[in-house]
Amino acid sequence: MKPFDWVVNTMPKTEDKNLTVMALEEIKKARTFHESFPQYSKTPLAKLDQMADYLGLGQIYLKDESYRFGLNAFKVLGGSFAIAKYIAQQTNKDVSDLPYSVLTSDALREEFGQATFFTATDGNHGRGVAWAANKLGQKSVVYMPKGSTLTRFNNIKAEGATVTIEEVNYDECVRMAADAASKTKNGVVVQDTAWDGYEEIPAWIMQGYGTMALEANEQLEEYGCDRPTHVFVQAGVGSLAGAVQGYFANRYPENPPKVVVVEADVADCLYKGAKAGDGGIRIVDGDMQTIMAGLACGEPNTISWDILKNHVDTFVSAPDWVAALGMRMLAAPVKGDVPVTSGESGAAPFGVLACIMLFDEYKELREHLGLNKDSKILLFSTEGDTDPDRYKAIVWEGKER
Repeated sequence: MKPFDWVVNTMPKTEDKNLTVMALEEIKKARTFHESFPQYSKTPLAKLDQMADYLGLGQIYLKDESYRFGLNAFKVLGGSFAIAKYIAQQTNKDVSDLPYSVLTSDALREEFGQATFFTATDGNHGRGVAWAANKLGQKSVVYMPKGSTLTRFNNIKAEGATVTIEEVNYDECVRMAADAASKTKNGVVVQDTAWDGYEEIPAWIMQGYGTMALEANEQLEEYGCDRPTHVFVQAGVGSLAGAVQGYFANRYPENPPKVVVVEADVADCLYKGAKAGDGGIRIVDGDMQTIMAGLACGEPNTISWDILKNHVDTFVSAPDWVAALGMRMLAAPVKGDVPVTSGESGAAPFGVLACIMLFDEYKELREHLGLNKDSKILLFSTEGDTDPDRYKAIVWEGKER
């Protein structure tokens, strides 16, 4: 099996202007908004004591997003908050004045009218946008890249979206969504990546993801953990990673946890940027075929990239077998720990952590990160079995494709 690659962050720092996107007061607004949904409940934070002992660590905490809003993934947090912020902006309101009950009211629908929200997705983000648009009486159009599964397609279609699978990769689908929105009356792109000239809505999406980080932080404190020493988080375009890193950098400015960012090796644009070391953006192109469909993105979010290069400790480029190992270990953990149904993109960071602790070839990284019996690790399982057949094939049948 091909080992995973890693690089310590030595990139030059910037003025860090984008860290304010994840200011704690903004994240509290997002969480208050999400709490207004009748479907809201705090997702579990699994404490894997036996696994921590087995791996030689102090504590392992895993945020299980398979319970989020009945959608089996965290992405709805970003899409729903961004749509609310957009409607607030268009109606000259603050998002704090637009809880779910107001957003779904006839009065607001009459005031705001009808918009069509366009997006590109490997599955979870598009489903979240479609769900939120549906709940709020709006329209959605979703473009999916080559290789997307029929199960994920049908999940999005079930939310009332117009959805297609295209013969291009994710980044090309993003461009298609932006182009279509520009030609549609009241068309709006709700994309979880940012580029020059398109940064406001992605910033709102990142703030929406902050709800997950804020919940996890509160749950850590309930467990008696004052702060994590390490955070492992996955990245596609980097929006989630930037949101998580941004939250914890703001929450613990004097003593932040070490953050490790994990990407799929066929779409490791952040890793390549970190390895180059100059702070510039690197782009990965091609089909990017990986079981980690949610991470198959080759062009970084410009806002997140700025946050990540200022704060992340280490970037990892992981092959599929690492994610598969994480899925299996979480599905059948050490006796006494609760099993977690973690999908391909959700389990990748845990797979990396397990490899670092179990295999001598990663001893140098283990020592660099200072992972030991005193370490308190936080991870985010961002999705459950969003494609149940594929999940079973990997976890039950031992396949890795």
